[in-house]
Amino acid sequence: MKKIIILFLSILLAACSDGSSVEQTHSTANNISGKAMSVHFIDVGQGDSILIVGPNGKTMLVDGGTKSAGEDVVSYLSNQNIDHLDYVVATHPDADHIGGLISVLNSISINNFIDSGKPHTSATYEEMLYAIHNKNIPYIIPKIGDEIKLDEEVAIKVLHADEHASDNNEASIVLKAEYGEVSFLLMGDADIDMEKKLMAAQNVKATILKAGHHGSNTSSSLPFIQAVNPEAAILSYGQDNSYGHPHAEVINNLKKVNSKIYGTAESGTIVVKTNGNTYQVLADEWTGIGASNSIVQQNTNSTSEVVIDSKNVEDEIVAIKNNGTESVNLMDWQLVSVEGNQIFNFPNITLQPGDTIYITSGPEAKEGNGYIQWTRRQIWLNSGDEARLINPEGEIVSELQ
Repeated sequence: MKKIIILFLSILLAACSDGSSVEQTHSTANNISGKAMSVHFIDVGQGDSILIVGPNGKTMLVDGGTKSAGEDVVSYLSNQNIDHLDYVVATHPDADHIGGLISVLNSISINNFIDSGKPHTSATYEEMLYAIHNKNIPYIIPKIGDEIKLDEEVAIKVLHADEHASDNNEASIVLKAEYGEVSFLLMGDADIDMEKKLMAAQNVKATILKAGHHGSNTSSSLPFIQAVNPEAAILSYGQDNSYGHPHAEVINNLKKVNSKIYGTAESGTIVVKTNGNTYQVLADEWTGIGASNSIVQQNTNSTSEVVIDSKNVEDEIVAIKNNGTESVNLMDWQLVSVEGNQIFNFPNITLQPGDTIYITSGPEAKEGNGYIQWTRRQIWLNSGDEARLINPEGEIVSELQ
């Protein structure tokens, strides 16, 4: 019954909106005044909240963090002398994106509300829909290619939207905002599959990237990062979060394109100011404090001869061999499936010189006689999944694509 009520309310809201504030267009603002535009990546802990203030003072809030962060978002808006918002965007219905919007809805006047349209049965999503309905705020479900007319000098295009997505993250509204020569790509929680679709259909190159999914390795693949080629990347995540965000692979991918990196967990709210030609990031660059999983580095000085000797992704067998002359105890070592961030913790086992053990997974996973069963679930992606061997000091001692 609850799901039916939520579906009915979302349909009713969509039916009541004339969609007049979102246009199907591909125009770009060419003539700019040089007035200041600012984009504020608000520190909401483990979540997203982004405030855009256009050069002519128009305002847009993209997501609001968790429900507990709502009052902080309202307070931040108040400190910026913002008492109304021209647009609010809920990229998708996860609580760490829409929870704080309830406080915003109850505290600040809103001209237009843009929602992914992806229904969710959570109490948070239901409360958000009721607040929109009760305040008669125009409710818009965008389509790919729509342009949000926030400011005549700023082109904000919807690169992705899918109200029928099977997964909340796949429903993420992805926005690209361009002011003169400076552009911002806001990825929500878009994953790697969505990145592939975007690269095939859209121009994703941008000056500033808000990395997808808080720096998770389910997003920000190297091909995508290379296509965006950002000069600066923003990571919005909580200090010492339980997910290990941002992941080392994302940091390494950003470093490979020489992008500067900034994180809300370290810097607090990060503000980017631009006149359409140049920009300034008001924050110190990311160092990795409070994100230990992100600063695993290749151990170039390691004397370990234990390596990943082979990997069969179809049979789900990874061979670990000791090429050295001394035995090695593998207690507290880890084998990592990079693509899925899945970790096998080695038992208290000693690998003798010249010996090989096999870590198995999948429905036919073997056990005994040199085979160690990880799980009967499938771990390795047949399309490609890098394996890493990490020693107890957190150093990568072997990698195999």
